[in-house]
Amino acid sequence: MAKTYMVGNWKMNQGLQDLKSFFAELSAKNLPEGNFWIAPQAIQIQKAIELSLGSSVKIGSQNCSNENFGAFTGEINTTSLKEIGAHFTIIGHSERRAIFNESDELINSKVQKALNDSLTPIFCFGETLEQREAGKTLDIVLGQIKAGLVNIKIENADQLILAYEPVWAIGTGKTATPDQAEEVHAAIRSLLKELYGDLGADLSILYGGSVKPANVLELLSKPNINGGLVGGASLKAEDFAALCSATL
Repeated sequence: MAKTYMVGNWKMNQGLQDLKSFFAELSAKNLPEGNFWIAPQAIQIQKAIELSLGSSVKIGSQNCSNENFGAFTGEINTTSLKEIGAHFTIIGHSERRAIFNESDELINSKVQKALNDSLTPIFCFGETLEQREAGKTLDIVLGQIKAGLVNIKIENADQLILAYEPVWAIGTGKTATPDQAEEVHAAIRSLLKELYGDLGADLSILYGGSVKPANVLELLSKPNINGGLVGGASLKAEDFAALCSATL
């Protein structure tokens, strides 16, 4: 059975004082044990790990390099992320694809690199509004998954997490209805079973796209939605705590 996760992607937000305030407020909520993860800015990963000690929150990166070491100014390798205590890395987020022109091939190599260094990749994919309106949602989404997981082998369901994020619903306030999201998640589940056999039934598929406390329970009620990859609503401790509680 797939585990349920709540993952906060802070993007380029939260200064040092925001970070301290967030974890102080979250600590006061006394969250129970669960799969609650946060990806702050890379420069704040170590501080976030320090501030989250004693809680069930795990800290990871919003991105990683597919290279080991070398002349790659500004990049962060998975070995160094692992050394400082990062638990996971987000890969293939729509902003990385659109703004930084990351290809399926590059994303595939990043997923492999993360797995090689025992970081859990959260592999993202999703369609634009134009692609959805053209009736191409499943072609795009399943195509991105197949390309992103070429030659990716896993031994257990904890090694890989997937995140469906309709690009048109990220940061727009628009959310795919639970039925719309589940339709895509069910198709993803079928593909994962083709790719990984019985293991495909246990891989977690998160939904990302304006997830918030007001809609999270309805989304999580669907059989193939195993949590959320959350942007704006993860920046406030009260909202993030509410999202985490909804997974239990």
